[in-house]
Amino acid sequence: MSISTTELAPSYRASRLIKGCWQLAGGHGEVDQVQAVLDMAAFVEAGLTTFDCADHYINVEALIGRFRSEHPALAARLQVHTKCVPDYDRLTSCDRTYLTGIIDRSLERLGVEQLDLVQFHWWNLAQPGCIEALGILSDLKREGKIAHLGLTNFNTKLTREILDAGIPLISTQVQYSLLDSRPEKELIALCQERGLQLLCYGTLAGGLLSESWLGQAEPTEPLANRSHTKYKLIIEDFGGWDLFQELLNALQAIGTRHGVGLGDVATRWVIDQDQVGCAIMGFTSTRHLPATQRIEALRLDAQDNALLTPILARRTGPAGDCYDIERDKEGRHGRIMRYNQNVGRH
Repeated sequence: MSISTTELAPSYRASRLIKGCWQLAGGHGEVDQVQAVLDMAAFVEAGLTTFDCADHYINVEALIGRFRSEHPALAARLQVHTKCVPDYDRLTSCDRTYLTGIIDRSLERLGVEQLDLVQFHWWNLAQPGCIEALGILSDLKREGKIAHLGLTNFNTKLTREILDAGIPLISTQVQYSLLDSRPEKELIALCQERGLQLLCYGTLAGGLLSESWLGQAEPTEPLANRSHTKYKLIIEDFGGWDLFQELLNALQAIGTRHGVGLGDVATRWVIDQDQVGCAIMGFTSTRHLPATQRIEALRLDAQDNALLTPILARRTGPAGDCYDIERDKEGRHGRIMRYNQNVGRH
């Protein structure tokens, strides 16, 4: 069984399960680059033909470029979604030269003449210039350097302002999972109205939504990696460790009924939500490939949702719109962010 695709724009399709590459950027253990390239080949052969990366993921664009060079036949089937994330300290001087430099650098690293999808982020919503920066990226799109534009980690209000300004978007990437329902508050309705699809990350909460955490005591600092640190905060906002364990138990029961893992159920739930085009999976190796086939085949029914609905009704957060709490540099979520990741990497 191959992985299904979704049309994000006319004549542009992406695999519904996307291979996320954040874990290859550091903070999750040593990366064997030779093995990572071999794994990329295996993922494409299995039908995960879309990779998600970013300009500020250390060495990841170059690693995908190496894959493209070493496996040209498979590379012809690949779509690469990268990002343009101006550093926090450059937002006051985010001019055409700076942005063009980011795009040209991604083109060079990836070894392509056109970027499939560039997803834009703006750290400080109080700092003017976001829509003007997207206007520059729109110019680069017209020049042929970019095929499609999207957003990453924007709330509904600014997403609407960007669309009203005439910026040609096809998608917005946001965190969305059984633990984090913020897109349901306003963003999904806007995307339905304006024809955008959601590309969702965090569907497995950095691996915390898995059998290995079922029945476990609440972990304390320091946690194993950056993902666990980030998503443990989301669990606290969701309703705490006890409610999280109730969710894991329900997912386990559903998975047992269907003969799949609880993480497969959590991912399928996200894919089934309104306006969700793709789920970005942080697969670290090919050992996760069997899960892609299970997720593809799984269909949740009313009995499954009846187990989940009472638990989800007791969620207490996360609060606010998409990514609002992460933008608060003094808050619990914002304090762990890295705001100037392009410095010294041009």
